[in-house]
Amino acid sequence: MSATLNKSSTTTAAASDDTAMQLLFERLALAAGRKVMEVFHAGCEIGSKQDASPVTEADRASELIILEGLRSACPSIPCVAEEEASAGIVPAALGDAFFLVDPLDGTKEFINRSGDFTVNIALVRNGVPEIGVVYAPMSRRFFSASPVGAQIIELDPADAVTERKDISVRTGSPPLTIVASRSHRTPETDRFIQSVEAAEIVSVGSSLKFCLLACGEADLYPRFGRTMEWDTAAGDAVLRAAGGSTVTLDGAPLRYGKRNQADDSDFANPHFIAKGGE
Repeated sequence: MSATLNKSSTTTAAASDDTAMQLLFERLALAAGRKVMEVFHAGCEIGSKQDASPVTEADRASELIILEGLRSACPSIPCVAEEEASAGIVPAALGDAFFLVDPLDGTKEFINRSGDFTVNIALVRNGVPEIGVVYAPMSRRFFSASPVGAQIIELDPADAVTERKDISVRTGSPPLTIVASRSHRTPETDRFIQSVEAAEIVSVGSSLKFCLLACGEADLYPRFGRTMEWDTAAGDAVLRAAGGSTVTLDGAPLRYGKRNQADDSDFANPHFIAKGGE
């Protein structure tokens, strides 16, 4: 009896901790999103990182808000964030759990005045993204997930939560809907799409591709181009919590915390396919 009670108590405490972490992510994503939109409306200069990818003041300001919040609330958990990583700032060790942050996924969409850019925060445990939020401040689509499930959040004009709706993947049936990158399409991706009979194609930027699968609006997201772990972790967390999966081309689950890779840089992803229901 006592063992059962202890296990139940531990499970309840873990769930409570996960909820608190999820709510922290949501607050930080909303705050970062407000800053991103402030820069969006004011305009900003566009710079380039060492890999020639664009960066803006919105990327940097959003990341600062998120990292200050995470490090204040959870000082013992390492943070891996896109802009810090591009400057060579990464934790010496990750441990069993670490944060992955993409403060502005879809910088090209932001620059092109498209609405597909997102703020992304995830917690990875033992290589698996378990808690994550994806917030699109232009459209105000807001997705949130923990090990107990995934939700889409409705907001009022003051960013207060008015409703949470549980979401789940759908069972795919022809014609399947495939989501593909708007800015990073490759010949390999096009060949995969052509191999799926009667496929409908939806082009969308950023981590929203995972979220469209998670809420049953699409079935497959093939990615045969380069991505980094911070690009995918939050959206992947939402998809997995909604009943979907993300696998490498050999069928293994996509793992996080990849370092010292023989054929690629730290935190680089292999090609993958994200799936809704079977």
